[in-house]
Amino acid sequence: MKRENRRTRVLLAALAAVVVAVAAAAAYVLIGQSEQQALAARQAEIAARSRQVMPFDLERTTHRFATSATGGVQTVTSDDPADTEQVALIREHLTAEAAGFSKGDYGDPASIHGGQMPGLRELEQGHDRIAIDYAELPAGAQITYTTPDASLITALHAWFDAQVTDHGQHAEHG
Repeated sequence: MKRENRRTRVLLAALAAVVVAVAAAAAYVLIGQSEQQALAARQAEIAARSRQVMPFDLERTTHRFATSATGGVQTVTSDDPADTEQVALIREHLTAEAAGFSKGDYGDPASIHGGQMPGLRELEQGHDRIAIDYAELPAGAQITYTTPDASLITALHAWFDAQVTDHGQHAEHG
């Protein structure tokens, strides 16, 4: 009788452990799905806001954010280099952005991504210590950010990472 009670307790303990493990796995999957749904919703919201700020078509262009030891390079190109309309719109927008950024005006990214975007406040406050250079590319344009200030390099990298995450399919690390 004692042996049967012991077996029953061992089996019940094992069964309880399996139930806990299954419940934990199910919760993990649900949390993962919830996070994915939240990210997808944020990316859709960012795309909608982007269309209000950026004159080019997000579906026909690609943003690239390449970090470097001294800052990074933001590139926007037309997916079709022969699409002269998109190329012109990219250049127009990035020319204006580079001019604004050099004066500490990061209002466009703030209106798209929110004022709490990683790195944004640091870039606004330290703009006078960041060299911002605009250049045309055959299919678009780029802005190069260069600074010797380690805290601003960190801010630029955080800002680039946030852009890639927020823009989803419309952006990539360079």
